[in-house]
Amino acid sequence: MTQKVIIFDFDGTIADTVDALVSIANSLAVEFSYAQITSEELVILKNLTSREIFKYSGIPLFKIPFLLKKVKKELKNKIPELKPIPGVAEALIELKEDGNRLGIITSNSKSNVKEFLKVNNLDNLFEFVYAGVTIFGKTTIINNVLRQKQIKTQEVLYVGDETRDIEASKKAHVKVCSVTWGFNSQEALSKENPDFLIHHPRELVEIVKNGNRA
Repeated sequence: MTQKVIIFDFDGTIADTVDALVSIANSLAVEFSYAQITSEELVILKNLTSREIFKYSGIPLFKIPFLLKKVKKELKNKIPELKPIPGVAEALIELKEDGNRLGIITSNSKSNVKEFLKVNNLDNLFEFVYAGVTIFGKTTIINNVLRQKQIKTQEVLYVGDETRDIEASKKAHVKVCSVTWGFNSQEALSKENPDFLIHHPRELVEIVKNGNRA
């Protein structure tokens, strides 16, 4: 087995934060002048790209950074009650024990991620956590991480739950594994043609053990 550098998205990929984020978004609806998200609308949003979601919401672009900052602040209060996606902790531990290097790139705050990892006893598994405001993509951050850590693109597998993760990974020329347990639907992810599409964390372990072969 060839050791890999596996870079994870955080929200919806490692941490089960989707319901919490929807709740926070609804609590901020009046302040930022958009409609609250109903269960029916959530189904629609799960099938949209990030750009399409903001267009659908009608939120002016200049307000988005302020909204994201507020969301991260509100999420901090919910960290103690948040849990990992079922099966993720076990998969992370096995991947680490097999000698793979694990990291996180997130649009959440670094302090939120660090606190979550500490609360859930996962903080010793990750070599790095990089955070940045990435409304529509993470390509720049991925490239910066690879350069700073002197990591070759062919060594990397990026794991995420949104269409923008696929777009960013392809632009950065790294393989991407999309997970169906997060925000975007299986249909939305499939349309973007990720290298791998999985439904349970155990499948990620098998992909890495098999040397990234489908």
